[in-house]
Amino acid sequence: MSDTNDNSHLAVNLVAFRTIVVREVMRFVRIWVQTITPPAINALLYMLIFGGLIGSRIEEMGGHPYMDFIVPGLIMMAVIINSYSNVSSSFFSNKFQRNIEELLIAPISNFTILAGFVVGGVCRGLCVGVVVAVVSLFFTKLVPEHYFITIAVTILTAIMFSLGGLINGIFARSFDDISIVPNFVLTPLTYLGGIFYSIEFLSPFWQTVSLANPVMYMINGFRFGILGSSDIDIRVAFGVIIAFIIVLGFIALRLLNRGVGIKH
Repeated sequence: MSDTNDNSHLAVNLVAFRTIVVREVMRFVRIWVQTITPPAINALLYMLIFGGLIGSRIEEMGGHPYMDFIVPGLIMMAVIINSYSNVSSSFFSNKFQRNIEELLIAPISNFTILAGFVVGGVCRGLCVGVVVAVVSLFFTKLVPEHYFITIAVTILTAIMFSLGGLINGIFARSFDDISIVPNFVLTPLTYLGGIFYSIEFLSPFWQTVSLANPVMYMINGFRFGILGSSDIDIRVAFGVIIAFIIVLGFIALRLLNRGVGIKH
């Protein structure tokens, strides 16, 4: 009897997980002009201005043509921002419309809710990343040196920032609150994460400071997968990303279990 109940509970959670994921994916696919096209256009402009105009003067960075050097960072920036934004805005919208209350009273675990939103964010991050990668083919013919590392870093990074977006959505009290972290935290960290430069060009002090930026590890991990070289040891990069996923996942699940920002 116990096994039957366990199987039934598992089946219910699987259906709920699939439903949340499909809803999240359809949410950004329906408005692809607003969710997928802008990041591709932004990346195109970066490649034209920094890679084409400025890059022609710099010529080389980290032993690679400047365009080849910045493309991995631009792809990763798109993945980071879109994974985060998708979950934070979606979760807050569900709070605002009180749809989240229906999920909380349903016979499903909070882990299922968390996983559904996170996978939705990962899907959007990967979709945008693929689009930006396709755009980059008009400027460079990059072929990943290490396919497994490239894919693994991308997925793990999308998971990490989807979890961050969920935490932001939990604490947000207005639509303005979900733009504070992307504007004042994510954007500076991303630009200072080594997209346009190698930390080898920085003074020893600022190199040390840069190592405190978690985005640095993700961009360099992805760059290693694409180019085969990086400012950061790939093992350290994986360790930092996985550590952040564990910590953020624990925090997000605990907040959901306690009903922070949801239950009144």
